[in-house]
Amino acid sequence: MHPEFDRVHSDAKERGVEFVDFKVLDLVGRLHHITFPFDRFTPEIMAEGIGFDGSSYGFLKVEESDMVLLPDYGTAQIDPFRTRPTLSMFADVRLVDAERTAFAQDGRRIVKAAEQALRDLGIADSTRWIPEYEFHIFDEAQYRSGVAEASYKVQSEEAFFQNAYHACNPHDRHDDFRDEVCALMQDLGIPVRYHHHEVGAQAQQEIEGWFADLPTTADHAVLTKYILFNAAERYGLKVTFMPKPLYDNAGSGWHLHQYLVDADGQNIFDDPAGYAGLSKTALHYVGGILKHSPALCALTNPSTNSYKRLVPGFEAPTAITFGRSNRGAAIRIPSYVADPQHRRIEYRPPDFTCNPYLATSAVLMAGIDGIVNGIDPYAEGFHPEDAPSSARRGEVAFLPRSLADALDALEQDHAFLLRNDVFPEVLIRRWLEIKRDEIQAINRRPHPYEFTMYFDL
Repeated sequence: MHPEFDRVHSDAKERGVEFVDFKVLDLVGRLHHITFPFDRFTPEIMAEGIGFDGSSYGFLKVEESDMVLLPDYGTAQIDPFRTRPTLSMFADVRLVDAERTAFAQDGRRIVKAAEQALRDLGIADSTRWIPEYEFHIFDEAQYRSGVAEASYKVQSEEAFFQNAYHACNPHDRHDDFRDEVCALMQDLGIPVRYHHHEVGAQAQQEIEGWFADLPTTADHAVLTKYILFNAAERYGLKVTFMPKPLYDNAGSGWHLHQYLVDADGQNIFDDPAGYAGLSKTALHYVGGILKHSPALCALTNPSTNSYKRLVPGFEAPTAITFGRSNRGAAIRIPSYVADPQHRRIEYRPPDFTCNPYLATSAVLMAGIDGIVNGIDPYAEGFHPEDAPSSARRGEVAFLPRSLADALDALEQDHAFLLRNDVFPEVLIRRWLEIKRDEIQAINRRPHPYEFTMYFDL
């Protein structure tokens, strides 16, 4: 008997499902899928798994690349973007041994292991996260890169000459699009707090989620990006999560609100007597994240474009500090939170070019390290910054200025990720290799602006 399979299979049959689709994220964060007819959706096939080439996902070398995908039935949903009724679910990456052992570098395994580490270390029972999705919508997007040419062009009919934050329709041209996206998100079980136009002058948007545990939050992040890309295609639009697609405009982040709860569901970050209402545990958590922030950037801000966003003047975090309501600090404590049960911190550096499984897990592991080792943010020099960081520039440490600097920091500081076998060492090494190759690929190519500066020099 296979009760979980039987439940999903029976429900899908009643709904006229014709195909079954497995979705899985590769190492760098790109979504892949494989589809097969519903009549091949059998207990035998599901126990054995669906074979695939792990080298094409960045996981293994080509000479030893056979892997299998096993479904997570708890994530089964009808895909709203397929013409034929299609049952879609996330799949876990497994090895081809008889036991179908979990693959250590699979992001879904890592994110579950990170939350389990909380319990195993006796810190908390679970986590709660709210992600903020910032992105741009363009009517047109073209880009080329060849031996003798390199160019890009993005265009939006929407343009503001004043602050566009919370701009109202008809100036906000994409409120109906965001309505559609948020409705699809909720249909798929992804909670939405609100959506609005962001501060960016050309079609910058934000959708804010609502609280969920870490594995669920990471799955929802993958689905949210999937929804946005596909909905944009339906509307004839182009969506990008590039942190800085427009020069001298606001960049897009993926801010992560978070707190920890005990076995009774009580928020252990709350203490009315503490700074900004934070408990000592919360401050140690903050201390761990701030101490490891340079290394974290390699996973939370993993593109060269990420560091064009992390600059002063655009409400982007630059300083390795924390503070009440300070959007220039790496960690902000939202002062508008009145409910002690939702007392939380907001980690602001991440952007959505990341692999959400790896990025969120890394942030949590940094916080865990802070709690385990009692890292005091005051003792480490990460004093609260309730004013712009530029006011004390000589006394404040700053986030890495480039992806290369972030990767160097990760290479020197990643032991905290290895605790409880959450991150395997081999993944860290593979990540450094992949990202350094990306840097070299970009550095070897002439930049269009170099022609402006140097062509006739």
